[in-house]
Amino acid sequence: MVPHKGPLVSRLAPTPSGFLHAGNALNFIVTWLLVRKQKGLLNLRIDDMDGIRTRWDVVEDIFYSLEWLGLDWDGGPAGPDDFFTHFSLMHRMDEYRCTLDDLMARGQAYCCDCSRKSVAAISFGRGYPGLCREREIGFLAGKTSVRLRVPEETRIRVADQDFWLDRCFGDFVLWRKENFAAYQLASVLEDSRMGVNCIVRGADLMDSTAAQLFLADRLGLQSFPDTFFLHHGLILGDGGEKLSKSRGAYALNDMRESGASPSLIFTMVASFLNLRHDGVSSLRVLQELFDESFPYPESVASLLCKAAW
Repeated sequence: MVPHKGPLVSRLAPTPSGFLHAGNALNFIVTWLLVRKQKGLLNLRIDDMDGIRTRWDVVEDIFYSLEWLGLDWDGGPAGPDDFFTHFSLMHRMDEYRCTLDDLMARGQAYCCDCSRKSVAAISFGRGYPGLCREREIGFLAGKTSVRLRVPEETRIRVADQDFWLDRCFGDFVLWRKENFAAYQLASVLEDSRMGVNCIVRGADLMDSTAAQLFLADRLGLQSFPDTFFLHHGLILGDGGEKLSKSRGAYALNDMRESGASPSLIFTMVASFLNLRHDGVSSLRVLQELFDESFPYPESVASLLCKAAW
């Protein structure tokens, strides 16, 4: 459901683990178009909770790419220096840890020393089976993670689909062995803190949305389930593969360095949205086409339920 109270609030939330690609551009542009049409608020949040993999050149690439695409935002860092000094999620780890400790004190989470290899050998892709639930081991950085308890037959509904969370995720990680908050915990807490009520994601993250809805319930975040989630189809590589954050034909970094115009991306987005176009020369033209074609957010959500472009 689209939020009706107050302005639409959303975010661009890239992770600085690799260079942005055309799929990221699609997500950012659709989010920007939707928020600007609704006269809402758009934040830039760089999700660097995986601090050990954050690279300065990749953070710079985020700002270069957004400038190249002509996308602006209302809250968040103005550049790399501002980000690392004031907006890095690494500054908020103590707050995340307090939330985690509360979950553990209530018996909702527990420590686990299983390796990924050992889990993969016994789970057969069905999620973590809860081997450490009753072991009562303590947290030791570098040795243990912290997992959320997901009861059997936990069903979460997302976009008219049922996700059995105990089967697709099992007891998923909230705190990593490297002593950082895991993505699910940090993302939910940041969305709640920022008052986000509209999240645009790829269709490949629908199960992640289910996990976050469950986690938000355990955290008592009552507004999170009212968020308008819009899951769009994916742009696939020439071989039908999901794009990755690397260099290559779909990397925004390489497109810029080759002298390509962002109109290539705008035309791609227009085609993805089935907008009437003959080549889209600018973001402004794309915005005009979008505003004419989608009078309501619900109409966007209906169109974007497609498998791939």
